[in-house]
This record gives sequence, C-alpha cells and structure tokens, in this order.
Amino acid sequence: CYDDEESNCRRYGRLYTWESAQRGCRSLGDGWRLPTDDEWRQLAKRYGGIVDDSPDKGKAAFTALVSGGSSGFNAVFAGTRSADGQYERLEAHGTYWTSSATDPNLARFYNFGKEGQGLSRHVQGRRQMAVSVRCVRP
Repeated sequence: CYDDEESNCRRYGRLYTWESAQRGCRSLGDGWRLPTDDEWRQLAKRYGGIVDDSPDKGKAAFTALVSGGSSGFNAVFAGTRSADGQYERLEAHGTYWTSSATDPNLARFYNFGKEGQGLSRHVQGRRQMAVSVRCVRP
C-alpha cells in the first residue's frame, strides 16, 4: 500500500513489483496473467492512442480509461514505490505493468499522467519498483 497505509490500499489498490505482479495475476486462477505490451497498446488505440502515436497526445485514451471515464477501466492515480523504496507521485500518476520484459532488470509499463492528462508507454521500468496492476484473462 502506498506509504504502507491500509487506507491507501482500500482507495488505490496495492502496488506490485514486476515479479509479484506476475505471481499475483497467476494466483487468480486459470488463465489470469499480466497483459502484454501489445494488449495495452491495443486498449489505448481503441480509445485514441498513447502520447507518442495520437494527434491529441494520449488525452482521449487518458480521459476514457481513468476512473469515471467512458471505458469502465477506471485507472487510479496510485503513485509508485521506487526501486529504492521511496513512495512518490500519489494522485499524480497511475502506472501499470505489462508482462513485456525488455531485459533482466527492466519491463514496459503504461503511465496515466494527471498533469499532462495523457497516457504514455515506457520501455524501461525497473522491475523492483512497485506500481499498479490489472490482470487479464483471454
């Protein structure tokens, strides 16, 4: 939980390292897993695209996918816990893992940035940082 506060878990959900996110999704049962980078890109594209590939810099996807948006996805701004254990960006960023690793220490993630009101893709998330998770089942 952000700042190790149970009330933050109730409001924002838990934050997971990349490895714990993988285990957490699998623990839900048959077929559950983290979404791939491609699945995240498809989701974003359905609602207008991410910062790098949309004319509005990911604003339509951001608006549709955040809590209260038209998609029902309801992304929250739960912040992060850095690889060195520091909590940061609560109510400013909603960051979500993909299952797509880029090397033994890094994985891709998607970030809902409240200030810029855009959805962006990042290819070098340190796997030891803790962020939000959405699990999928095909």
